[in-house]
Amino acid sequence: MNNYENIFKITHNNIKPAQGLVLVSEPFAPDGIFTRSVILLAEHNTEGTVGFILNKPVNRKISEISSEFGNFDINVSIGGPVGSEHIYYIHTYGKKIPGSIHIKDNLYWGGDFDIIKTMSEAGALDKNKIRFFIGYSGWGTKQLDNEIKKDYWLVSDIDVKTIMQNDKKIWDKAVSGLGKPYMLWQYFPENPNLN
Repeated sequence: MNNYENIFKITHNNIKPAQGLVLVSEPFAPDGIFTRSVILLAEHNTEGTVGFILNKPVNRKISEISSEFGNFDINVSIGGPVGSEHIYYIHTYGKKIPGSIHIKDNLYWGGDFDIIKTMSEAGALDKNKIRFFIGYSGWGTKQLDNEIKKDYWLVSDIDVKTIMQNDKKIWDKAVSGLGKPYMLWQYFPENPNLN
């Protein structure tokens, strides 16, 4: 641990992971897909955890990745390193998309892909009500708990409106919501070696 990390190091906040909550990465996590990431926990149980990184948009539209979406003009995000050959989605359409799994409030994930395609073809998909991800983040039994104990993640809660924004700034918003002790994290340089 370098001097910067010693100054900004804060232990975990003792909130247990649960479906619908988010993981907020430490600012000094090594470079990689999880650096300054916020991950929505779509599923968390004794068998493991499935989540989607909320703040890693890519410069590609869903229509560029899959021809099944016609000209639907919405950006895609990296959801995580697992299953990167597949497209996943969260939405606020509820039971209008059969087979959707309720996460919290009016937030769902998955559901009948043919309905999504039909809605896209009809121009009925609203980019404020659906988000697409390439891949997902996954942890086996107890793996996430061990990472939280090592202070890789803090568990927090953010509202559905923020979750549905395809915005790189979600990490800053999530850190602000953690409270005063964690506000320092926003000032930790992304690459301390350049200072």
